[in-house]
Amino acid sequence: MANILKALDQNKFLTNYLRSSSNYSKMTNSPIWITEANVVSLMSLPEAVGALEQILVLEAAEKAANLPKTHLMVGANDAMHALGASIAGENICGFKTWVNIRGKSSTIVSLFSLIDGALLAIVEATALGQMRTAAMTGVGTKWLAPKEANEMAVVGSGKQALPQVAACTAVRPLKKLRVFSRTPTSKSRFAEAIRAEFDFEVVEASSLEDAVTGVPIITLITNATEPFLKSEMVAAGTHINAMGAIVPTRIEFFEDIFLRSDIVAVDSVQSVHDLSAEFRTHFKDDQDGWDSIQPISKLIANQIKRDKSCDISLFKAMGMGISDLALAVEIYKRAQKNGLCDTAPERIRTPPRLQK
Repeated sequence: MANILKALDQNKFLTNYLRSSSNYSKMTNSPIWITEANVVSLMSLPEAVGALEQILVLEAAEKAANLPKTHLMVGANDAMHALGASIAGENICGFKTWVNIRGKSSTIVSLFSLIDGALLAIVEATALGQMRTAAMTGVGTKWLAPKEANEMAVVGSGKQALPQVAACTAVRPLKKLRVFSRTPTSKSRFAEAIRAEFDFEVVEASSLEDAVTGVPIITLITNATEPFLKSEMVAAGTHINAMGAIVPTRIEFFEDIFLRSDIVAVDSVQSVHDLSAEFRTHFKDDQDGWDSIQPISKLIANQIKRDKSCDISLFKAMGMGISDLALAVEIYKRAQKNGLCDTAPERIRTPPRLQK
């Protein structure tokens, strides 16, 4: 018994000593947990486009910065991912993490205070990620697609495809959509989902060529590991959103697309440089070529849009922390204002046991 009491006294002394240090001097407020249902109720896709544009302007003014995206392949076409950003204007930074296994993932965004380092929120981010990816397409389409464009082709029919269409609809008044997928049943199911959501004409193209020929907006959202879109398929005046190939093992378009692209814009030059097979193959060590690539944030800040003489405009998005944080921060603020969130257990800082 005496030994037990002695051990308890020693642990109490250690606990009080460690808690007196700056790391253990105070307890943080409870973070909040924002569910997928909260996310969807607090933000629509058209609102996501606006929220993203606002933060991209901050990036152009060097008031928001990306933590470079990293990934680790954990299978032939499976990967774990991490990215992040700091948004000084909001005093918030954070990370998005997920693992994609055979097309399935459970993504989260964690938000931290830039004032005291406290964990502010955990956001269930599958719907947020779909909105972010689509919202970025919406931004690219808004600034680079022909103003009069009212027809679009989408190649791919996975879970990201429907939000991609919705984002383009939010910035251009679509009247007709052509869809193509290598899997006929998936293509038909996707077409029916679009018809149920929107009232424009939907055409199930029998081939890739039938889908993309003559349309002013082409969006690629696939997991392809071999290129499929060739320059000869694309009409003059077309805008291309290349949104699917976000790791080096994936690729969607042939190199000759670059040869006709008068404007090449991206979400993050660094991410494209590090991870895009299409860009790395074409530009290699050509620094002048890399310097010609425009971050979409600079186009917005400088109010640069496509010229009527532009042959092809190309927008490539790999995913970046700023875009995820743009939506997460706005959702966090709305959740606090509306009380639509769950409070996580209060974090009580407790020192480690140094002995058995």
